[in-house]
Amino acid sequence: MAPSRVFVVGFVLVFLSVTASAGIVETSFHVKNLTANRLCEDHVITAVNGSIPGPTLRVKEGDTVIVHVFNKSPYNLTIHWHGVFQRQSQWADGPEFITQCPIRPGGNYTYRFHMIEQVGTLWWHAHSKWLRATVYGALVIRPRDGQKYPFVKPYREDTIMLGEWWNANPIDVEDAALAVGAAPANADAYTINGWPGDLFNSCRPSKIYKLDVVPGKTYLLRIINAALNNQFFFKIANHNLTVVGEDAAYTNPFPTDVIVIGPGQTTDVLLTANQSPGLYYMAAHPYASAAGVPFNANITTAILAYPNATQTTPILPVLPAFNDTPTAFAFSSNITALVTSPFWSPVPQKVDENMFVTIGLGLSVCGTNLTCQGIFGQRMSASMNNHSFAPPTSMSLLEALFRNVSGVYTTDFPDQPPFVFDYVNVNNSFNQTLLMTPKLTSVKKLKFNATVQLVFQNTALVGIENHPMHLHGFNFYVLAQGFGNYNPVNDSKKFNLVNPQERNTLGVPVGGWAVIRFRANNPGVWFIHCHLDVHLPWGLATAFVVENGGTPESTLPPPPADFPMC
Repeated sequence: MAPSRVFVVGFVLVFLSVTASAGIVETSFHVKNLTANRLCEDHVITAVNGSIPGPTLRVKEGDTVIVHVFNKSPYNLTIHWHGVFQRQSQWADGPEFITQCPIRPGGNYTYRFHMIEQVGTLWWHAHSKWLRATVYGALVIRPRDGQKYPFVKPYREDTIMLGEWWNANPIDVEDAALAVGAAPANADAYTINGWPGDLFNSCRPSKIYKLDVVPGKTYLLRIINAALNNQFFFKIANHNLTVVGEDAAYTNPFPTDVIVIGPGQTTDVLLTANQSPGLYYMAAHPYASAAGVPFNANITTAILAYPNATQTTPILPVLPAFNDTPTAFAFSSNITALVTSPFWSPVPQKVDENMFVTIGLGLSVCGTNLTCQGIFGQRMSASMNNHSFAPPTSMSLLEALFRNVSGVYTTDFPDQPPFVFDYVNVNNSFNQTLLMTPKLTSVKKLKFNATVQLVFQNTALVGIENHPMHLHGFNFYVLAQGFGNYNPVNDSKKFNLVNPQERNTLGVPVGGWAVIRFRANNPGVWFIHCHLDVHLPWGLATAFVVENGGTPESTLPPPPADFPMC
């Protein structure tokens, strides 16, 4: 192992042991308890290499990444490399009991994968329970040698990670809610690069992230939403931004003064330091799309600082209203792909699999002799096409596929919902004939290289809100988005088949729908789920099982020798 390098990001020092020769980036994650204080209270949480966020991985497109994970925490653990395609490295994807059994306390596992045909910003996070509240970090992918960004070369790059903080152990918060079938407690604060900022009473006013800029220079900001349960509006006071990438896919330049970003999403923006010398807040607060649902209305901040600033109080931007859906929709629906990107592929025109999938909340039975605090005394639940996903507990789906083990999952996930109704009508929100959701481990089987078109239809059951849906193993084209019930005759006329944005995570509009399309050219088992972590254990998920393609490159390889056992 080569000597440690020191990466300086603002005021944050991240010590990362890395070997980066011959296209190999190798490092170690030591995951263990850490006593941290953010809001005047000490709490024991789980962290990687003693920091929140954890270490940033910096790679080039084409590199091989090797990460040795040592689980010294008291919890089962997996790491997911969010947005990485994992071609020929399916066993490294990371979701617990989907592609692997967890790394037990005291155990270790080495993740190996290749960064192919992706440049931009991704990230990594725990994919076991709520550990990702504090176990997360950035994955920065630069062009390989000889290639350049398709935009002006930035003077400097910086990473902005939005997160949440509980004055508690997040695992305890989740467990307490699941025990009674209720919604969990909201976060006590939001964070930028691990710190709430000085609008919270943190007892540590000097602990705020600060980016020093040089007047006239252009910066590339890599913005990542690592929060569990909140989408955010993000602005920098008096500054405009230009979006140039999302989810490690280049976009046409999109000027804006506000970013809307859901959990799991990344957005790359160019910022030119063209304002008067001074101090300017970077600020974020929730985009709260669910009417009547309590949320923390505070603002997290960092500081953009020009030299020779004389003021002591930074300028605060005016953020959109918490429920400003028109602004959120205008941002998410107007970004388009850069078709001159070296990795762009035209949208497949012929569709092999058509799916119409309702997504939303519901209820599941409380259980005999139990008391539950969900609606009507039942457990809160969530589903896709009224199938509420229950992960296996004795073997991962991927291992069951590879070893041809029956009884672990079924392949009867439906292409249509069981009932046709007025999906977004709030008068149906508490219709008990529609609310109950069976717990099933059902998946959808796909032929290799099949083109899948999927309509996400939001529902008003229990409540209506924006759901950030994440697909593992692929990018997808976002063909269209809208409000109300999807109309295949009229709404298909809105499809962008020329330069639709590519994403791995998309916020399905509140009270609306979105249409995505992707080619199933990656054999294995690929999780698709809501990235609001309150909804994941409730069951808003399923998986695609993609068959082998008949060549060595299109065949699922065997698991590595150190693969964790259940």
